[in-house]
Amino acid sequence: MNDPTSAVPALEAAGLGLRYRGEWALRDCDFTVPAGRISGVVGPNGAGKSTLLALAAGLLAPDAGGLRVLGGPAGAPGLRARVGYVAQDKPLYPGLTVAETLRMGRELNPVWDEEGARRVVEQGELRLRARVGSLSGGQRTRVALALALGKCADLLLLDEPMSDLDPLARHQLTGTLMSVAAERGTTIVVSSHVLPELDGVIDHVLLVQGGRVRLCGDLEEVLDGHRLLTGPAAGPGLPERLVVERRVGGRRATALVRSAGPFDEGWQSERPGLEELLLGYLRSPGGGGAGSGDENKSGNENGNENEGRAA
Repeated sequence: MNDPTSAVPALEAAGLGLRYRGEWALRDCDFTVPAGRISGVVGPNGAGKSTLLALAAGLLAPDAGGLRVLGGPAGAPGLRARVGYVAQDKPLYPGLTVAETLRMGRELNPVWDEEGARRVVEQGELRLRARVGSLSGGQRTRVALALALGKCADLLLLDEPMSDLDPLARHQLTGTLMSVAAERGTTIVVSSHVLPELDGVIDHVLLVQGGRVRLCGDLEEVLDGHRLLTGPAAGPGLPERLVVERRVGGRRATALVRSAGPFDEGWQSERPGLEELLLGYLRSPGGGGAGSGDENKSGNENGNENEGRAA
């Protein structure tokens, strides 16, 4: 069983960057994902989420900075048995049957959970003799996840794994992933641009937008370090360096701020939910004190800080 309390981070990036055709797909990314967490990599399409996971899987090499995976450099041969990766397009051999695909996983991996892999397949009522090429997109996703979970990896990298699953399959597989994280201590890094499907699942968040990491940290601490404020549109002002997003509708204003307060009596304050927090950042690409130095940390005016960082 993996040790979820390991002091060695599952992922640790410093100045990480990668170019595609002369343009930066990721740039100046600094973040840490502790071991034993379920980390959600969120952001709009084209933000750099898939690139980040491919770098962690060792399929791409960075053009700047570095990325350490489970304490070693990304792509190191010794990591292959410890990292499971499911790409967005779920590549499988279409000519193999489901049973042959699972047997391939068993024979290619030094550690293999046959019962767990078969359980994922059987939940979807897949015929073991069915050829992978004849399966629907959601069924192929099930087989790909069965391979990843059967590997008993220390780190699972899942790129948009639920995108083509029906609601029941999503519920089943989400439960399976949470059980694996709890029982094995596996670190799971899952990307998504569908924010509601991560609520109640992740305990760590990594927000990527425009190729940069805008927010990273323990989910509860990040949420505790922000407040959603409502008040009169002509009400008291707020320090611009703390404001992530401010919207005015009629006579009322709503603001998401990087602070735990206290605030002027004109503002009603509450802790944001996950979706409110992330949408606030995504709607304001230049908000939240974008820049460097102390403004990159979520904190209040008195200097109390949490682990969330706005870049």
